[in-house]
Order: sequence, then C-alpha cells, then structure tokens
Amino acid sequence: MISVQNINKFFGSQQVLSDIYVDFEEGKTNLIIGASGSGKTVLLKAIAGLHNIDSGNIFYDNTDFTALDDKQRIAIHKQMGMLFQGAALFDFATARENVRFPLDFFTDWSLSRKNERVDFCLNRVNLGDIGDKYPSELSGGMQKRVGIARAIVMNPRYLFCDEPNSGLDPQTAIVIDRLISELTHEYKMTTIINTHDMNSVMAIGEKVVFLYQGKKEWEGSKRTILQSSDKALNDFVFASEMARLLKEPKF
Repeated sequence: MISVQNINKFFGSQQVLSDIYVDFEEGKTNLIIGASGSGKTVLLKAIAGLHNIDSGNIFYDNTDFTALDDKQRIAIHKQMGMLFQGAALFDFATARENVRFPLDFFTDWSLSRKNERVDFCLNRVNLGDIGDKYPSELSGGMQKRVGIARAIVMNPRYLFCDEPNSGLDPQTAIVIDRLISELTHEYKMTTIINTHDMNSVMAIGEKVVFLYQGKKEWEGSKRTILQSSDKALNDFVFASEMARLLKEPKF
C-alpha cells in the first residue's frame, strides 16, 4: 500500500496540491482523475519521487519515502514500474533493448538472463515477435505495450501509469486498460493510474480519487461514482461523457 498523508506542493507561489490525504490499495487499480490543471499529474509524479513535495509524508508500506535521501530511495525505486505518457521509448533502441533498459541500469545479471526476462515480458503483453523492431515500426498501441513490458520487467510492487490511453483509439484503449488490470491482479501490485478517461474509470476503477483545484474532492469506486452528489465530480463526469460522444463517428 502507498499512503499519502497531508502533502502540499508549490511551484513558486502557486499551490498545486493542498493537504492531500489518500491510501492507494495493494492489488488494485487506483485511478486519479480530474480536469487539466487539477494536479493529478503532479500528484502521481510526487508519489513516484519525480517531484519533491513541500510538506507531508508519503509511505510505501511502513517506510516513510519522504524521509529518505536519494541513495536510500534507490531500494524503493527498484520496486517501481513506470508507464509514461506516449510510452517514452528510446527511438534509437529496439523494443527488446527498451524493455531491457531497467535491467541494464539496476542489475548485474548476465545478458542471457536479462534477455530471457525481456522475452518473457514481451510475450506477456502479446508482443513476442517484435523484439528486434524499432519504435518507429510499431503502432501507438504496440508502443504502449512495449512500455508496459518495460514497466514490469523488474517485477515491481508499485506500478505508475501516466495517461496510458493518451493518443489511442477507443478499441486499443480497452486493450491497454485490460492489460494493466490483469497485470495488477496477477502480480498483486499497487497500481496508480492518472487519467481523464471515464471509460477507463468505469472499466477498471477499483479505487477512484477525484482531484479538483489541487485538492482531493472525492474518493470511491466505479460503482459509487455515478451516485455521488458532489457537483464538481458530476460536472467532470458529464463533460467527459459529452466529449466522448462528440468524438464518436457519425453515420
């Protein structure tokens, strides 16, 4: 479990996170939702240690991550997997080399052992035959799946996904959602997903946290989100649904 306790974050004089308190549950897909500028990306990156916070605490199980120095944080970083928006693959490297990167960086394994693990992960995301291809030779959905393979190659306890469906068509987005959900339960990871996609919320949102103007406005599940009386949440859900309908092809 990851526990966020009363964290605050400023950029200059602007406060972007205000007294956020939330527990993200192990073995579940935990979704952070909110409009652009609500602070959801900043929160995700703060939890993953990509942004320093100004006050508060972030606990990984019983370890206070915020109290650790950079060297001490390495042990927890090794237990993290990260799927970046747009997959963020290295253009100069093959799919296999992209997936192997964390192993090259964090382990002293032999090349054959690394490649065995890489091939296992590529097969797990149904891409066993594209290891020698470069990102430019892959579709957007395939690039995202390579990114997922890289994120799980270290067998992480914590998985962070930043807008995993960004730029994908609805059908491919469903595939990515299902894959992330399957892997979360298969490996019993604490998975945190930053998204504005209500389709993802309704498909895999076991725990949902809604941010509004840098504050936690609501939390619940996909079963309770449509029953909420919170105006800001309802406005967000309605706007998201309208945007989805406007994008659907007209016949």
